[in-house]
Amino acid sequence: MRVLAVWGAAVAAGAVLGGGGTAVAGGGPEADLAYHGAASMSGGRVDVRFTPRNHGPASVPDATVRLRWSEPLVDRQVLPGGCARAEERVVLCRVGALAADEVGERVEMRVRLLGAPSEVLLEIDTVWNGGTVDRNRENDRQRVLVLDSGDEYYF
Repeated sequence: MRVLAVWGAAVAAGAVLGGGGTAVAGGGPEADLAYHGAASMSGGRVDVRFTPRNHGPASVPDATVRLRWSEPLVDRQVLPGGCARAEERVVLCRVGALAADEVGERVEMRVRLLGAPSEVLLEIDTVWNGGTVDRNRENDRQRVLVLDSGDEYYF
């Protein structure tokens, strides 16, 4: 019975955290993170640049964003400071603290995909927001289909 109680508490905690450690309904001050930028692809190389923004009303003490590609990345990548490879198709980048109504530092990177696919789906979302509540998850969850055309696709 004790195991069931502990498991139930873990499930309840996961529901409050909303998976990945991002707070949802409940405790914590409210902040609204957003990511806007562009991505392009040519010959299996994807260039991504985006700027984080906190629309407030509260400050975010620290934030981390996840970039997930639908295609695997080659093993060796040169990533900007504050970014690290997390999985075969995932890079995490520390955004840092953002005051209310503040624009953060622009993040720019080039990754190489395994092979040379004709397209890749890039998904960007917040995985940590310092315990703040973000009731508008639509602007910190971006999905962009990037074709191997050299054209920029904005999000």
